[in-house]
Amino acid sequence: MSDIYELTLTLDLRDELTGDELAELRWHLGLGPEPETLRIVTEFPFWEEDDDGEFVLESRPQPLLSCHGEALKVDGALVSVLLRRERTGSGAWALTSRQEIHPDEFDLTGELVSWLATKAGEGHRRFDGGVDVGWTRFHESRQAEPLVVRDGEVSWPS
Repeated sequence: MSDIYELTLTLDLRDELTGDELAELRWHLGLGPEPETLRIVTEFPFWEEDDDGEFVLESRPQPLLSCHGEALKVDGALVSVLLRRERTGSGAWALTSRQEIHPDEFDLTGELVSWLATKAGEGHRRFDGGVDVGWTRFHESRQAEPLVVRDGEVSWPS
């Protein structure tokens, strides 16, 4: 049995993203090259065994929401899109991402999702201080659960 979840993010982002933030976000979404300096998610820990059999901690940056194409477990397609909302006149950004995610990836992906919540438009803000960012669904379930960021913490499924 596999512990794969569908992660769907649907956000309108305020028009305050810097050029560097946009470049890094595009990289995470699989829409652009890796920037020279990472500012949103800065550490990507990876343990590797060296020639002496010792484990060494390295940083191996990888985009976190970059899968595009056929989904393996959740049916349908995996996509990430970021576009300028021109018709609304708000100057904001629309972001949609549908990915497959394993619980081992919750921490790193949570850093990016928490950052996105700080940039979310007012329509995503809840009365209790949380920010609605999307939903998750276990791959064998038909029931999606809201994904909320509260006080910088993502409400991942348990």
